[in-house]
Amino acid sequence: MTSRQLNPPETPVGKSFSSLRQVRPRSHLRETIIHKLLFVCALVSIMTTIGIVVMLVTQTAGFFSKVSPLEFFTGTKWTPLFQPQHFGVLPLVGGTLLTAGIAIMVALPIGLASAIYLSEYAKDRVRRVVKPLLEILAGIPTVVYGYFALTFVTPLLRNVFPNMIVFNALSAGLVMGVMIIPMISSLSEDAMVAVPRSLRDAAYGLGATRFEVATRVVMPAAVSGIVAACILALSRAVGETMIVAIAAGSTPKLTLNPLESIQTMTAYIVQISLGETPHGTLEYYTIFAVALLLFVMTLLMNLFSQWFVRRYREKY
Repeated sequence: MTSRQLNPPETPVGKSFSSLRQVRPRSHLRETIIHKLLFVCALVSIMTTIGIVVMLVTQTAGFFSKVSPLEFFTGTKWTPLFQPQHFGVLPLVGGTLLTAGIAIMVALPIGLASAIYLSEYAKDRVRRVVKPLLEILAGIPTVVYGYFALTFVTPLLRNVFPNMIVFNALSAGLVMGVMIIPMISSLSEDAMVAVPRSLRDAAYGLGATRFEVATRVVMPAAVSGIVAACILALSRAVGETMIVAIAAGSTPKLTLNPLESIQTMTAYIVQISLGETPHGTLEYYTIFAVALLLFVMTLLMNLFSQWFVRRYREKY
C-alpha cells in the first residue's frame, strides 16, 4: 500500500466539514452574546418597572401615615395647599374621568369610522397615503395640542357657550379626543385587516352589502382588537398631562359640567412639581399618592384589556 493510499487527499466535502467545525464555535459565541444582551434589555425593563412601583409605594406610605386612606378615597374636597387642608382625591379623579370621557366620545366614532374606511372601502394606494397622514396626529407634541385647545378651540366654544370660562374641561377633552384618534383607527384597522377574506366572501355570497359586511361580520370578528385599542386609547387619555394642564385649569372640583374649570390628577402633579413645595412635607407626599392611584387605574385598564383579548379573541 502506497503513502498516497494511506493518506488520501482531502476532498471538498472534508474541507466543508472542517470549515463548519471552525464556524460553529464563532456562531455559538455570537448567539450567546445576543442572548445575554436581549436578557439584559428585558431585565432593565422589568427592574425599571419594579423601581417605579417601589418608589411610589414607599413615598405613598409616608402620606398615608398622616392621612387616613378613607379620607383620601372618599373625600370630596382637595385643598392640600390651603388651610384648612382636605385630602379627598375624588375631585381629581372626577376631573380626569370627565376629560377622558369626552375624549373617548370624540375619538371612538371617528376612529372606528376611519378604520372601517381604511380596511373595507379604501384602495391600497389610498390606504398607503391616508394612514400615514392620519398617524401624523399622534406625533404632534401634546404641548402644541394644549395651546391649540386654549387659543383656538376655547374661543370657538365660547361663541356657542357664552358662560363658559377660559379654562374648561370641554375644550381639553375635545382636543385630547383628536389626539387619540390615530391610536384607535390604526389598531382597529390592523385588527379588521387580520379577519380572513373568506368571511367577507361568504357574507357577499349571501347578498350582504359592503357596510353590512363591515359592521356585522368584520367588526364582530375583530372585536377583541377593537376593544383593546379603545382601552389603550382611554388609558392614554387618562395619563395625558400637558393638554389638561394648559387648557382644563387648576380648580379641583367634583362636577359633571364640562364648561367649568377642573383639575386632573396629572395636572396636579405638574402643579406641585413646578412649585416650591419643600421636600418631605405632607404636601410633597401628595404627589406620590396621586401618582400611585393613577398608576393603579391605568394598570387595571390594561389588565382588563389583556383579559378581554384572551377571552374573546377569534382564532382562524
